[in-house]
Amino acid sequence: MACGRTRCEDGQVADKQSTTPERRPQAAGQAAKPAGGEAAHADQDKVVRTEQEWRKLLTREQYRVLRMKGTERPFTNKYDRHFEPGTYACAACGQELFTSDTKFNSGCGWPAFYAAKAGDRVALTPDHSLGMVRTEVTCARCDSHLGHIFDDAPQTPTGQRFCINSVSLKFIPAESKEPAREERARDQSQPDTDKAKIQDQGQDQGQDENTPRSES
Repeated sequence: MACGRTRCEDGQVADKQSTTPERRPQAAGQAAKPAGGEAAHADQDKVVRTEQEWRKLLTREQYRVLRMKGTERPFTNKYDRHFEPGTYACAACGQELFTSDTKFNSGCGWPAFYAAKAGDRVALTPDHSLGMVRTEVTCARCDSHLGHIFDDAPQTPTGQRFCINSVSLKFIPAESKEPAREERARDQSQPDTDKAKIQDQGQDQGQDENTPRSES
């Protein structure tokens, strides 16, 4: 659970936004629609593991939040005030969920986004825990708990606030993706046969770059 009137591990009320407008719950398991009306597309197969397997894969805090629907403490988590360019993926299965382009400072103490990445990457489910009516956000690929969504961000293009636990996310810096794309582009633009020709030409009769070559 994240944002709204939530309780931390010590049982104390953690969020000042107890008067946050409630979001009308959607049908259970309904995927969130991406901003801009982009066509939805599920990019990966479902990930199904036993709870014992999840315990081995995740840290104790990750398991408490992702699998037991816990809430990390506000204002002291990793990505609340983090605005480096990049992508935020699910810490449990690696599916990309949000980008830095839609992240904003909501002041709630947890990372906030006004939209998920295009495609059926997150699912929205009615949540009636703690005597409230909210909408839970989970990873559509592995069903791990991410946080909640609220309609209380009129300053954003969508008016929505995805309030997400930092421990549920894994950040991928933008620059870490660029070299791989550039390398693939070079490989695709220069087939192996062309590379072989270039190597043969460089070794042909011991010629160097200053040696004139006869015209054929």
